[in-house]
Amino acid sequence: MNGSPDPRLTGLAKEFREALRLGVYMFRRLDPEGDLTAAQLSLLSMVSDGGLRVGDIAKNLGIKVPSATEQIIKLERAGLVTRRPDPDDSRAVQVAITSAGTDAVESANQRRNAMVAELLQDLSAQEIEQLAAALPVISKINSSFQN
Repeated sequence: MNGSPDPRLTGLAKEFREALRLGVYMFRRLDPEGDLTAAQLSLLSMVSDGGLRVGDIAKNLGIKVPSATEQIIKLERAGLVTRRPDPDDSRAVQVAITSAGTDAVESANQRRNAMVAELLQDLSAQEIEQLAAALPVISKINSSFQN
């Protein structure tokens, strides 16, 4: 990318980042009665598609490997994940979700979705349409950052 970005895009980027930051805070506080923290739920969701290496989990969560390992140990003790040899590298391990982990994620997601749906009830029909229209754009931004 050459030159300075468009000032309108820089301003939009700032507002978008702030909205996401506040949204993350909201979602972290969403289910205080739940057994899983937001980070643990993220980790479980991350490994639900067949497993990941600890380093990849740490990178995706934006934390250091020792912190990811600490969370994995807690989830492993609770029977929600298991560690297994990485089929591509005998020196490495993958973390995979267990059936109990899958059940815990589904339960937490149902509770949290119900809580968010309750919040959305306060929006006007137009605001709901705007939110629905924005979701594919947010997904596109998210997918361009993955990998």
